[in-house]
This record gives sequence, C-alpha cells and structure tokens, in this order.
Amino acid sequence: MNEVIAAMTLMRINYFSLSGLTLMYRELGNAQTIIEHHANIRDIFPDASEKLVNGLRNIDEAKARAEAELEFCQKHGIQPLPMNDEHYPARLRECDDAPLMLFYRGNADLNQQRVINIVGTRHCTAYGKDVISRFVRDLKSLCPQLLIVSGLAYGVDINAHRAALENGYETVGVLAHGLDQIYPPRHRETAVKMISQGGLLTEFFTQTNADKVNFVRRNRIVAGMSDACILVESAARGGGLITARLSRDYNRDVFAFPGRVGDEYSEGCNNLIRNNGAALITSAQDFVEAMGWITDAQLNEARQKGIERQLFPSLSPEEMQIVGALQKQNDQQINMLSVTSNLPVARLTAILFELELKGVVKVLAGGTYHLLGN
Repeated sequence: MNEVIAAMTLMRINYFSLSGLTLMYRELGNAQTIIEHHANIRDIFPDASEKLVNGLRNIDEAKARAEAELEFCQKHGIQPLPMNDEHYPARLRECDDAPLMLFYRGNADLNQQRVINIVGTRHCTAYGKDVISRFVRDLKSLCPQLLIVSGLAYGVDINAHRAALENGYETVGVLAHGLDQIYPPRHRETAVKMISQGGLLTEFFTQTNADKVNFVRRNRIVAGMSDACILVESAARGGGLITARLSRDYNRDVFAFPGRVGDEYSEGCNNLIRNNGAALITSAQDFVEAMGWITDAQLNEARQKGIERQLFPSLSPEEMQIVGALQKQNDQQINMLSVTSNLPVARLTAILFELELKGVVKVLAGGTYHLLGN
C-alpha cells in the first residue's frame, strides 16, 4: 500500500480524533508503518487509544473508500498531499491538530515565502469591500509575491479572493467540503479562476456536506497555513474571530481594521483591538511595516506612487476636496471648511454627512469636523 492510500485510510478510520492520530503519525514518520501494524499497533505505539486500536483492527472498508477517492483525484486533477509530502503546507504541519491529508487542486505554491489570510463577516458592507480592495491593491505594490488565503464564503472571503485575482495575486480557497462540489454554488465562476491562479484546498473527502462543524475545522487550516491573519469586518461573534483566535494559538500575527463605533459588523474588530487580540492597521503600509516585510527603499518608492497611509473608502471629487482641506488643516468648523474646500455650506453639510457614514470624518464638540486617521 502506498503512502497516499495509507494516509487516506487512516483519515477514514479516525476522522474525528485527528490530534491523537497526528501524534502517532509524527512519531512513526509515515502512514504505511501504521497500516502495516494495524493489528498490533501498540507494539510500535504503546500509547495508542482504545478507539484507534479498535478502528485499526479492520481497515478493509476504509481502504476501499481511500482507493475510490484516489481514483476520483486522478480523474479530476486533484493532488493528494499526505503530511510528509514536500508540497504540504509547511506552516500548517507545525500545528498539533494539522490534518494528515489534504486534497489540492490548483497551481500555487502552498509554501510561498509570504502567506496571509483575509477573513471576516459574511455580511460584508460597502466599507468592508472598499477596505479589502484598497488593501490588496496597495499590498501588491509593496509585496508583489504573496499568497492570499480565505474560505470562499460570502462576504469578506469572496471579496478577498476576487481582489487577489484582480491584482495578479495567487489565492487559495480552503473548503469545508470535498472537491466534488463548490459551496456556495454562486462562487463557482470565481473558484474556477482560482484553480489557474491559486487553487482550492480541503481535508474532506468527496461526498462530504458543508456542515456547520466543517467550517470551524476549515478555519484551523486557513489560520495554520498563514503567516498572518487579517480581520476586516466582524460582528461580536463570527467565524472570522474563530480564525483570529486560532491564529493567535498558532503564534501567528493577527491584525484588524477598525470600524465605526456602533456598527454591527465592526464590533468584533473593535473589541479584538481593544482587548489586545489584534494589532490595529489602517493600510497595507501599516501591515507590511508591522511584519517587517518592507525596506526603506521600498517604502519611499511606494510613497512616490501615492500609496496613502489612511485607507479611505472610494470618494467622490467633492468628498476628496473636503478630505484635502482637512489634511492641510484638521478640525475645522463648517464655515471655515466651506472656504478651504471651496464648497457652499448647504452642499457641504450633505457631503459631510456622507463622510461621517463612511467613517472618514467625525464631529467634535462645538461642531468642528475632524478627519479620522490624520
């Protein structure tokens, strides 16, 4: 029995107790040795649990399922990656609960020098979409070679994948089901593009439904295979926060974009920052400086290209007039701002209201307008 079939067989035998199985695998070095001693496993691994001992006594059904899975992989260009395969994500391999086997369809190197994940709410707002778009675009100028990982879900995930594709980054989606389906189905077109500019990755066999528990298990792969986790928007509770927590558990760097106080889908990010669970960032420049991924020469070049430190949403020409005036002199009352921005007060009032909603400005005591992040 070859290593791939052996590893698949073990996955089928002990599908929901991976940490114990992984410990055995790490100690013995491969899956074939375990399968060869399936009838007397405690002779080579005395600490094997009773569940494992019982499961290994009859491997015929699990082996047959593994062989069928391998045949499916071969027909559909899927690469099975046992933990000891050189193409298996090395960062993930370090984690105690890493899966014994992954299934991968794509062309990206899962062991690139720099790998990040971008995660957050499934209810991504216009602000969140703009944050992702600007962040990925500016990041490309600062770090041209980088892999972006997410979960292909609604909201932040799919916007992160699409922004990566648009900016020439490779991007990998980690799935909560087998590679015989795409969930949600409406993301199929993006998923197909990712196969030739990144890939799709999962630990699950075909015919596995996208059950709720699988999304939580999926999150540990997203966290474990990355250098850093970037949370864009999150409610007080959400899957993005789980990925952030797992990232901290794996000693990965965690960052979050702040949002407007009181906004439902900024609450999780703001809480995480307040509780020191994530470092606050407002731009790609903040991030690469914190990671130590940028030299002074690169930073100067980026500044010359006009990469802003503040990550403002896309603004209209009139909104940019106001931002420009406040950048020159912050904290202006509306009458003064009307002069410096060259906009009439009646028009200015409406535009300032829109900028407040976008989280670009806020009103201080006395009716003074303050440009956030300046």
